[in-house]
Amino acid sequence: MQDETVQPRIDPGLTANMTSWAKEPVLQDLKNDLQVAKQSHDAQMTKIAAWQALMNVTGKEKPAARKGRSQVQPKLVRRQAEWRYSALTEPFVSSDKLFKISPVSAEDTKSARQNEIMINYQFRTKINKIKFVDDLVRSDVDEGTAIVRTGWVRTTVEVEEDAPVFSFYTVETQEELQALQQAVELSKADPRTFNEQATPEMKEAVAHYEETGQAVTAQVTSTQKVKVEKVLENRPDLKVFNPKNVMIDPTCDGDLEKATFCIFLIETSKAELLKDKGRYKNLDKINWESAAPATNPDIDSKSPNGLVVNDILRRKIVAYEYWGFHDIRGTGELVPIVCTWIGDTIIRMEENPFPDGKLPLVVIPYLPIKRELYGEPDAELLADNQRILGAVTRGMIDLLGRSANSQQGFAKGMLDPVNRKRFENGDDYEFNPNLSTANGHITHKYPEFPQSAMMMLGMQNQEAEALTGVKSFAGGMSGDAYGDVAAGIRGVLDAASKREMAILRRLAYGMAEIARKIVMMNAVFLSDEEVVRVTNEEFVTIRREDLKGEFDYKVDISTAEVEDQQAKDLAFMLQTMGPNMDFAMTQMILAEIARLKKMPELADRIMRFKPEPDPLQQQIQQLEIAKLQAEIEQIKAKTQEHLANAAKKASEKDKADLDFVEQESGVTHARNLQQTQAQGRANQDLQVTKALTTPRKVEEKDPDIEAAVGFNALTDVRDQEITLGGA
Repeated sequence: MQDETVQPRIDPGLTANMTSWAKEPVLQDLKNDLQVAKQSHDAQMTKIAAWQALMNVTGKEKPAARKGRSQVQPKLVRRQAEWRYSALTEPFVSSDKLFKISPVSAEDTKSARQNEIMINYQFRTKINKIKFVDDLVRSDVDEGTAIVRTGWVRTTVEVEEDAPVFSFYTVETQEELQALQQAVELSKADPRTFNEQATPEMKEAVAHYEETGQAVTAQVTSTQKVKVEKVLENRPDLKVFNPKNVMIDPTCDGDLEKATFCIFLIETSKAELLKDKGRYKNLDKINWESAAPATNPDIDSKSPNGLVVNDILRRKIVAYEYWGFHDIRGTGELVPIVCTWIGDTIIRMEENPFPDGKLPLVVIPYLPIKRELYGEPDAELLADNQRILGAVTRGMIDLLGRSANSQQGFAKGMLDPVNRKRFENGDDYEFNPNLSTANGHITHKYPEFPQSAMMMLGMQNQEAEALTGVKSFAGGMSGDAYGDVAAGIRGVLDAASKREMAILRRLAYGMAEIARKIVMMNAVFLSDEEVVRVTNEEFVTIRREDLKGEFDYKVDISTAEVEDQQAKDLAFMLQTMGPNMDFAMTQMILAEIARLKKMPELADRIMRFKPEPDPLQQQIQQLEIAKLQAEIEQIKAKTQEHLANAAKKASEKDKADLDFVEQESGVTHARNLQQTQAQGRANQDLQVTKALTTPRKVEEKDPDIEAAVGFNALTDVRDQEITLGGA
């Protein structure tokens, strides 16, 4: 870098009043950063130009023209790249659901779900995913590095709409006051539910209460025309930049997070700058004629050389867009800023508007180099092979080109003119017998290729495929090195797929970084509410305030071969488990197979499918249930019977045990004796009663009642003594 004292400094008046910063950067300081990055940037661009020359066979890679010599050069690098493109592109475009977002904490679960729906919707409808992925993969494969710039596009227009006019009235009833209090509490505790459920009148009443502290009710009394900003376009913007048009801080040591600045070279026009209202200033100070791409060697322009558009609004110019970190407040703290200049005029100077405060680009290397930000493509590995392949091929073509094929020669005097004409017409002819046709007639043929040349071609193709891991059907990779068996073939295919998967993982990581930036921008730049289509029949309303949180980002990629094998494994599992498997499990496996086969709509219908019950089958099931219930009742009855029998037998056993004990202890004997005595006493009492109640004949003598009673008393005493003596 040149000494700053010998470089002319730009007049600071051109940047005056751009900001109110304490230490606003001077344009010369920004251009110094440009010069710092230019040397390493030019060195990398030289490498990329050499790789492009190898792929397109241009420049010094195209053989020099020599009279009578071939200029053919096989495009080995291009052939390998063509086979690589589709293998790396398909995993990203084959599924509608590209990103999976997981929450870092339980509080972020709902936000993660909303962000996942939103970003996949944006990549389906707001971003041309096919073109973006194609550009990304081809830039990565061709140039060794893909540089993606992230941004945001917002287009609005002012329109007039009818807006309600509210009148406010003092709360008069207790019910109105209570409803207002509940609405105020809900607006503070759960703003989302309040915004979804509250009426416009209640929202205005709550807003008036929070502003003035007065409890009122709101009513719509009229309408008025108001100008509102209608959003025509509001989406993230992704662009795969030409590496030549991006200069990155060379002191970052291969880590983009450590880069302190990057500079984009952009082709724009005065009309485009004026379209972005309020962002660009000092446009009247620009020399539009001197800012054309043809006069700026730094930019790789696609505009045709010499094309000059007379309309100053549409004329292409080159703008430098600087993103970096500067101490703009004079506190020693670096603040992210953005600055745009054209020529020597700054037209934009502001703080970085993106929420992450980082450089708005993602760098994805193809084959990474240690401690380097840029990667390298397969062309770096295949350069010698392509040159050798071209030299051998040109030699073989020259061998054929310098030889005559099917040309005939005749010895002089073998045929006279008449017989020569007959020979050419295919008629019988006569020839000089002194010269045989074997010696007098020659038919020229192409010479055979030397075996060494064919071997050299095969060797170069094999080495090229071994270097890149791309099987392009040129006879390169085989399973012989691993054994001429199925396991050997599987081994070489696994080795190739692992190398391809390593490249895919770097691309997937870059896509995850892009998703991280988009999610952070969504939480700031989206409209308050967005209605997103999840499936053909399902729509979700997403609120911007619900998108904030901390998340993990994963790109859902897989190769077609891996997904096909997974589908086969699931089908085999389904077949093995048989028809008796639960329908819910079958439904889940079938939906996963449909997803792997790239049929998301079918997978969704399978998961939503609920089989209609068969009336006959339902009746059979009801009868079977009734049969089971009857059998259960029968079992219960038998159980009760068995329990009753068991209780009866237990009682009989207890009675037998009691009888045995009473007999052993004399209780039974005493009881029988008491019974006999009681019976005897009863008989005596009966006889006495009969004697007293039975009428007597005249001649009969009256019974001695007193004697009978006394006898009974004596008998009772005796019986009592006997009982006590027995006890």
